Amino acid sequence: MPETPTVGRRERKKAATRQAIADAALELFLEHGFERVSVRDIAEKADVSTTTLFAHFPSKEALVFDREEEVEAALTAAVRERPKGQGVVEALRAHALTSWVAIASDPRLDRFTALVDRTPALREYGERMWMRHADALSAVLAEELGREADDLACSALARFVLEVPILAKGRHDPRATVETVFDLLIHGWQSQHDAKNAGTGS
Repeated sequence: MPETPTVGRRERKKAATRQAIADAALELFLEHGFERVSVRDIAEKADVSTTTLFAHFPSKEALVFDREEEVEAALTAAVRERPKGQGVVEALRAHALTSWVAIASDPRLDRFTALVDRTPALREYGERMWMRHADALSAVLAEELGREADDLACSALARFVLEVPILAKGRHDPRATVETVFDLLIHGWQSQHDAKNAGTGS
């Protein structure tokens, strides 16, 4: 029993150190550019050794996408741990509304996006990360729905869902954007189109 508080403190300290490193890295990258900042610069700003830095982050690119594992875990948990009776798409809609709308509305997002867009190494890393998330989500969807691991519908749904943050970025009302995209996923293009035409009398 006495071990539990010690482990808790240790984990909190590790998390705080990791966050401090990530914050220092992003601040330096935004100010000077990704290529002009060294790992040593980041370690000095975060007041840690380079050994400690690499214990938390396997690469310089990973410092920019510091929440990669957390994002993927939350995404798959949204499907696995959804309330009884809730469909997988509705579960993903709820996750998007609680997690992604806030990100799309973050005033720092434009600077972060610009940093990634102008840095080939970050664009490549981001694309690989996106595909890993898509594969992980597709796998959990197939598992939950009793489909084959390579089910095309699950793969397509996973990729569509992961486009939602991109579509919401820069929109006047990110929440309405998320709702519209998920309505389209649930009801389909044709029914949405028909409903709109019926409302206009065309």
